[in-house]
Amino acid sequence: QVQLEESGGGLVQPGGSLRLSCTASGSIFRLFLMGWYRQAPGKQRELVATITDDNNTNYADSVKGRFTISTHIIKNTIHLQMNSLTPEDAAVYYCSADLQRRFAENTGRYWGQGTQVSVSS
Repeated sequence: QVQLEESGGGLVQPGGSLRLSCTASGSIFRLFLMGWYRQAPGKQRELVATITDDNNTNYADSVKGRFTISTHIIKNTIHLQMNSLTPEDAAVYYCSADLQRRFAENTGRYWGQGTQVSVSS
């Protein structure tokens, strides 16, 4: 079993900041990539940011310069620092992990339960 535990969501005013965290635990042999996706009501889930096991990062154009993804990969943990938040950033944020489980041949993508980020005055 693999679990992804997210924390750090909440309500913030426009222009404010939040920091999300996600820790992967369980029967993990190797973790290749972790990231954040988000889904707003009535919209498809979209990529926010990802980071690989060798610290290569990728960001959606809409968050570049405002969001920063970082990792404590040894601890299987990532953080997403979100600054200058706007109402358009409000969504449920999902943590993802691409990994290989112990005693498994294939890799798979695992998801957290999601954490709500609300941006409102």
